[in-house]
Amino acid sequence: MFSYFKNFDWVLVIGILLLCSMGLVSIYSSSFLEDNFLNFYKQIFFIGLGLVLMFVFSFIDYRNFRDNSYLILILYFIALILLVGLLVFGSPTRGVRSWYKIGHWAFAPTDFLKAVLIILLAKYFSSRHVEMYHFKHIFFSGIYVFLPVLLIYLQPDLGSVLVILFLWIGVLLLSRIRFRHLLFLFLLFILIFVLSWSFFLKNYQKERIISFIVPGYQPLEVGWSQQQSKIAIGSGGLFGKGFLNGSQTQNGFLSEPQTDFIFSAIAEEFGFVSIVIMSFLFLLVFFRLFKIASQARDNFSRLLVASFGLILFGQTFINLGSNIGFLPVIGIPLPFVSYGGSFLVFSFATLGIIQNIKLNS
Repeated sequence: MFSYFKNFDWVLVIGILLLCSMGLVSIYSSSFLEDNFLNFYKQIFFIGLGLVLMFVFSFIDYRNFRDNSYLILILYFIALILLVGLLVFGSPTRGVRSWYKIGHWAFAPTDFLKAVLIILLAKYFSSRHVEMYHFKHIFFSGIYVFLPVLLIYLQPDLGSVLVILFLWIGVLLLSRIRFRHLLFLFLLFILIFVLSWSFFLKNYQKERIISFIVPGYQPLEVGWSQQQSKIAIGSGGLFGKGFLNGSQTQNGFLSEPQTDFIFSAIAEEFGFVSIVIMSFLFLLVFFRLFKIASQARDNFSRLLVASFGLILFGQTFINLGSNIGFLPVIGIPLPFVSYGGSFLVFSFATLGIIQNIKLNS
């Protein structure tokens, strides 16, 4: 047993746990605003549960997923059923039905879906990588992606839609899609955006995009969150205002300081130094995932590890971009740092599969 765990990628695990620790400190700090520390204690529980699942899944041979198409499809259809159920039984939060809620606990099927799609896309493209010149493989993989994307859009959760599309395009590029096919998809996405603006996007979603393009648009309404986020980041300076001393965080000016804008809360109280440390930890995690993928024995394991890295990168990029005003605010939490149990649990479970891939490389 000791020799088994000795071969774990502990640098990857420690890097992720340090990111989780930074999040815990900030969640604890922002809990003083309402004198409610429930999320802090729940986050500790989620991290502990995630670690247990990581160790459990590390004992499961990843080839059980690679060689069992029926298992993958069963998981995929379970995810679809859960997404359909959200439209009826999901508890609305700020107009979005993304969670099943039981008391103080909530479950987001979208995070389960992301874990399943990582495995499904890795399976699909690993067995067809020599045939990627056929557009039909792009089409059929697109169907696997389109069905959950449609259900997630109906919640509506535009942020998760973008992350999943980013995953799909990333896997296509890794599978060496032809340039003309990539150009076709690019033009198709432009057409979809134009049509969405005219027929599908809700008014608040349009206003968020407008507030991003036009600085100062409705600063006390739709532009409030991003404006306060930039104030918090800027006021942190080099070393921050200190633990429990962030004015925007502690006085309630910063929206969602435990989820969407936890990066701003950390920057305000711990300064530019904390941003450098956090950036280093994310780069370390991406580097270790890249190393495991490059040393993997087969295409399935390489694509699986790379897909997980794409999910992390996509969510990190969108969250940081929203916090600093580089992207519109679309409600994507920061991986391993923001409060949220579903993402942590399924991410650690996926990490267990990745550890098994490393052990079998």
